Amino acid sequence: MKASAQMLPVHDSILNALPHPVISVSATGMVLDGNAAAEGFFQASISVLKRHALKELVPFGSPLLALVEQVRERHAPVNEYKVDLGTPRNGHERIVDIYVAPLAERPGDVVVMLQERTIADKMDRQLTHRGAARSVTALAAMLAHEIKNPLSGIRGAAQLLEASVDDQDRTLTRLICDEADRIVKLVDRMEVFSDERPVERQPVNIHVVLEHVKKLSQSGFARHIRFVEEYDPSLPPVFGNRDQLIQVFLNLVKNAAEAIGEQAGDGEILLTTAFRPGVRLTMPGMSSRVALPLEVCVRDNGPGVPDDLMPHLFDPFVTTKSSGTGLGLALVAKIVGDHGGIVECDSQPRKTVFRILLPMARVSQTDTNGRKAL
Repeated sequence: MKASAQMLPVHDSILNALPHPVISVSATGMVLDGNAAAEGFFQASISVLKRHALKELVPFGSPLLALVEQVRERHAPVNEYKVDLGTPRNGHERIVDIYVAPLAERPGDVVVMLQERTIADKMDRQLTHRGAARSVTALAAMLAHEIKNPLSGIRGAAQLLEASVDDQDRTLTRLICDEADRIVKLVDRMEVFSDERPVERQPVNIHVVLEHVKKLSQSGFARHIRFVEEYDPSLPPVFGNRDQLIQVFLNLVKNAAEAIGEQAGDGEILLTTAFRPGVRLTMPGMSSRVALPLEVCVRDNGPGVPDDLMPHLFDPFVTTKSSGTGLGLALVAKIVGDHGGIVECDSQPRKTVFRILLPMARVSQTDTNGRKAL
């Protein structure tokens, strides 16, 4: 008994250290216990959860209830993937993978572990985004060499012809020069992807970045759109590059404004910041793995992203705009990836959210030049 009593706190510590919600459920369906992640998921303390039956915490007719019964009948664990446990209490659209297992020493009781699907999806999407960025890197290097040099010759020849042709033909030579310049600008934009130099980072106040982006937007392409800000003022600094972060959020806000279009007085862009438990990733330029607790979201009330486009949204040359190049979101994915962060998109009509998770600055961190991040 003495050894058992000493082990209980260790068990509790292990459970609370898990990032996934874990609860035990009695044979009568009541919640017996849970870990800290379960409190966060269900938005209630353990003492409150223990006063409720499982069916009161999940949507009516949830597959989780059937899984629990199945485990009790078969006395064997089961898994289920991509189940929506969203309720008004814990927020809508909480997609999870579920693991339910019996407690052998307590017949009828089961343990339930939930893994939020968004975490796994973020990892899968981020690997895809980085692969897309690498493909653009190779393409950019090839284009810079194979296109810009011949274009320079074409433009020079057109300028020579311009001096010796009549006005009607001069319009054509001017068109050749303009189109050559346009292609060069496109290639220049793509060359950003081939820049593999480490990003110079330092502590950056993300709210200063967002305020700068907001002012730029409201003075130009988003002058007809209402901005709403929901910031966590206690948010610590981001460990990043200010100019590149401005480029990221300027691209996202511009996309949002273009999606909204000319809605008469109805267009709205919501900017939010929050501190969230993040997944751990290896950040370029650093040897240790870091958490990504800083969440920044850009939400618009436009028509949403077509379902068939969602899996390829951050791929290069993918766009719904007739005049778009399809490089804006690919560049966003590259810059966020270079910062060791994650970018994702959730979209439905009248609610499209681009969510970025970033590392925070710490006193012990150094930038890529070896300077202390103070």
